[in-house]
Amino acid sequence: MVNISPLKDALNILIIDDDEDDFYITSEYIKGINNGNSFNIEWCPDYSNALVNICGNKHDIYFVDFRLGAKTGLELIREAIVNKCEQPMILLTGKGSNEIDIMAMEAGAVDYLIKSELNTEKLERCIRYALGRYEFIRALRFNEQKFRSLFEKSKDSVFIADESLVFKDINPATAALSQYCKEELIELSLYDLMANNKDKELIKNQLLSQGEVFDKELDLVTKNKEKINCIISVSREEDFKGNYYMQGVIHDITTLKKSEKVTLQSEKLSATQRLVRTLAHEVRNPLNNIYLSLEHMVPEIKEDEPKFYLDIIIRNSKRISSLITELLDSSRPTEIELEKIILQHVMDESIASAMDRIQLKHIALDVQYTCAEAMIMGDFNKLKIAFVNIIINAIEAMKEEGGRLLIAIDDDPLNYYVHFNDNGIGISDENIIKLFEPYYTSKPSGMGLGLSSTLNIIRSHEAFIEVNSKLGIGSMFTITFKKIPTA
Repeated sequence: MVNISPLKDALNILIIDDDEDDFYITSEYIKGINNGNSFNIEWCPDYSNALVNICGNKHDIYFVDFRLGAKTGLELIREAIVNKCEQPMILLTGKGSNEIDIMAMEAGAVDYLIKSELNTEKLERCIRYALGRYEFIRALRFNEQKFRSLFEKSKDSVFIADESLVFKDINPATAALSQYCKEELIELSLYDLMANNKDKELIKNQLLSQGEVFDKELDLVTKNKEKINCIISVSREEDFKGNYYMQGVIHDITTLKKSEKVTLQSEKLSATQRLVRTLAHEVRNPLNNIYLSLEHMVPEIKEDEPKFYLDIIIRNSKRISSLITELLDSSRPTEIELEKIILQHVMDESIASAMDRIQLKHIALDVQYTCAEAMIMGDFNKLKIAFVNIIINAIEAMKEEGGRLLIAIDDDPLNYYVHFNDNGIGISDENIIKLFEPYYTSKPSGMGLGLSSTLNIIRSHEAFIEVNSKLGIGSMFTITFKKIPTA
């Protein structure tokens, strides 16, 4: 008798063999295993009933004879695997050969035994090995399912790629982020999606020298040519065969960046408003004293020359007062009267107001409304002022002849988007952050209040404005309005 450690209480074994004598011999060897456990051994002599038993998952281990009438045990094992049988199957044969051994392993058998060489010790070792391998494979499959679930359900983009960052496997978030389907992405490299060539070179060099890139912020371009802000981490890994591959995560921070811009605009606007109110107060106090003094002086002066100079002082004092009023009006929150309005109607009137300038400068205008009537809660006249300001700025940024202005309105399930895209001189990164500040202007004769007033109007509608621009190429202003919630 062979003395071993316990395998499992009441191990259920099915012996599939069309020879009853061979079944009896095999079962006696198994019963000779002495480990304190019991064995429930059953016999099945034909192929069809054996397959039914296997698919029923009633047994812990199967011994399958090579010869089963018109069919073979290899065919049974293959069919059982197709039917999702996970329990270990061991092939028994009367004659051993290297060819059958290989065929058994390829079919899915965990082991291969020659009947003439069977004994209790061999069967005990075979059962222990088969069950151990079965538990190991189950653990592998569980881990694979667990990590596959994390991979598939992650809201961040997760991908596997080769050393050139050509995608080999992606999760659904990667397809959603890039707007490519999985089949399209498998033909592309991550480098193909990068907007900036400097980022490509930096990542290539860092992966070559260090084998990893962590939390690199860069821009990707989607299939629809939209630019998205991302944080990327990529590392080189080695599989069990010694082959290298890349795994990475892409985190979309586009919304966060937009929120940061809105917050920065709000903070700058608030700071400007405080500064303007302080300056206005400090200037108006001495200005009022000048007015009071002039009121006393004017009746006393009879001669023309001093009166001429007093008139100059009065006119310029009034000019200063009107500038202060204008400055205060541009800095305080715009009062709006909300009602249901259609953005396309506002835009049509805004374009009509600016049409003379468009025609005089020979600007090619392209208007695209790709959604149905875009209805929002807004102030028609105030939004018209904001739209006209942006259109006029775009016209003035373009050269006469050859200028092109695209105005578009589109949407997604939550928002409407109004786009103004010109091919003007563009705005530098240094100046774009000053764009909406009161009295900032790049025009020789401008006062710099138009875009400041525009921002005030947009913010009063709980919308936000984003500007993308490149020097020598042009600018795009995009205003995002929330849709009216449906009941």
